[in-house]
Amino acid sequence: KLLVGYNLSVRFSYACLTDRAVKLLERNIPSILRLTRGVDLKVNRRLCSKPLEESPPQPRSRSALRVPGHKPTDWEKKCLLWAGHFKKPEDIPETVSIEAIRAAQTTLRVKVSYVMIALTILGCIAMVIRGKQAIKRHESLTSINLEKKAQWKEEATQSTSAKP
Repeated sequence: KLLVGYNLSVRFSYACLTDRAVKLLERNIPSILRLTRGVDLKVNRRLCSKPLEESPPQPRSRSALRVPGHKPTDWEKKCLLWAGHFKKPEDIPETVSIEAIRAAQTTLRVKVSYVMIALTILGCIAMVIRGKQAIKRHESLTSINLEKKAQWKEEATQSTSAKP
């Protein structure tokens, strides 16, 4: 009798642990999956008279609406040249793929961002140099502001003394 009681208590504790584990895991499952627990995920086609047929998968690289070639504008031709896709304007064909134009524009965006980064760094260096030169001349914003305020104060006293 003792062994039977021990086996039942061990089985009951394992059952409680598994229930707790399932409840903990259910908290992390997205709500849409919990709603579809007992539901068959096949498409319900009761109102449709045609049987469900498997359509052949279409390649994702080309859609049905995409035009195979694109006549580039003057700006797009310049982009293609600046990005290095073509050496001369005469080398550019009449029609170019949209992917080639987008790749050229992306390359130009990256080049422009590099130029902007370089100009920002040069501007920072120039400002540091000018600041050090101003310190050598004993110029600072505080001294400039104090001089302006003193000048305004003098002008105010002169204007009040000249108005008798």
